[in-house]
Amino acid sequence: MERIVFMGTPSFAVPILKALAAEKGYDLVCVVTQPDRPAGRGRKPAASAVKEAALALGLPIWQPRTLRDPEAVEKLRSLSPTVIVVAAFGQILKADVLAIPARGCVNVHASLLPRWRGAAPIPAAILAGDEETGVTIMLMDEGMDTGPILAQTAIPIRPDDTTGSLSERLSVLGAELLLATLPGWLAGEIQPRPQDGAQATVCKLLRKEDGQLDWSLPAIELERRVRAYNPWPGAYTMWRGRQLKILRAAALPEWHGPQTPGQVISLPEGAGVSTGRGALLLLEVQMAGRRAMDIRDFMRGQREFVGSRLG
Repeated sequence: MERIVFMGTPSFAVPILKALAAEKGYDLVCVVTQPDRPAGRGRKPAASAVKEAALALGLPIWQPRTLRDPEAVEKLRSLSPTVIVVAAFGQILKADVLAIPARGCVNVHASLLPRWRGAAPIPAAILAGDEETGVTIMLMDEGMDTGPILAQTAIPIRPDDTTGSLSERLSVLGAELLLATLPGWLAGEIQPRPQDGAQATVCKLLRKEDGQLDWSLPAIELERRVRAYNPWPGAYTMWRGRQLKILRAAALPEWHGPQTPGQVISLPEGAGVSTGRGALLLLEVQMAGRRAMDIRDFMRGQREFVGSRLG
């Protein structure tokens, strides 16, 4: 039975962990995930999605602060893994860790490498207007998602996809592709394919302030931001000194009207916002501390909204 150490942290990694746990022939000797982090208004320590899943599955859990300490490396080595499977773990693995398993460290990455190397490939694909994305099973090296490819599969990005909805589909796809690929890799039947570095693109880690909308941008780009930043960090603007989240919106790139970016305008469908090019039709919004509302319901309660200025 092949000994596997699994490393992952957010909900994206959970279907992959569950698939491995349910597959015969694999012994999940340890689940490695990030330490509990403060969360919510009370800032109480909260377990990662992977930790919660591992607890439910009755799997051994380890939450090292870092894998750079010699003691942590030695503990990993003592587990004698055949392979380490990584899915959105959140720490870069150094050479001493990569060298531990006989069949290396295999990463489930949510993009079609070499496109969108980095920590936020799913929102990056939406922001860029990509028509498709996918999952890559990769043999890890010391670079940032630069290792050779073992397998890849693509899916279309739907016009209404958010990072949340696309993450759900890609995590299931990643689990399926990993289970289809791992037996051949462990048996030595797969030849890793080097990435073409000339085709590589890199994405940055998202920050909270990325969610603030700049109304001077084209409507089509703002609509992508609304979808890419859902559920985090969330797309938002300011109205009357309070934060207004834009949960759903649609671009009207051919709209011509008041050319004051940020001005709220009346449209047959409800309310929109003038942008640097076209208008952004608002579909669902949420004031800070309030529930999410359909834009028509929001307008009925906020009569002075149309004609005001956002941002």
